[in-house]
Amino acid sequence: MLTHKALKARALNRPEVKAEYDRLEEEFAFLDQFLKARAAAGLTQAEIAERIGTTQSAIARLESGEGKRIPSLATLRKYARAVGCRIELRLVSEAQNRKRGSLVR
Repeated sequence: MLTHKALKARALNRPEVKAEYDRLEEEFAFLDQFLKARAAAGLTQAEIAERIGTTQSAIARLESGEGKRIPSLATLRKYARAVGCRIELRLVSEAQNRKRGSLVR
């Protein structure tokens, strides 16, 4: 049986899978921040839901990114406050991002 790591590595060897994975990288990173913030706050999805007035399943959809609708900024702010954080949005120049990436590699 393949481990998750081995399965992921195998899948990412396929160019079309790698391209889609790369396209979603920012979204995965953003969702990962939510999971880490909830874990750091020591809260369950149900506790977050109660704090912001929604259901546990809605929190699960938000954290997984699988919802049919993109959550509003107001919803993201409520979630952030419930875990003791705030949302910080910023635009990053693609040219600056490419330049920074070339220095790292």
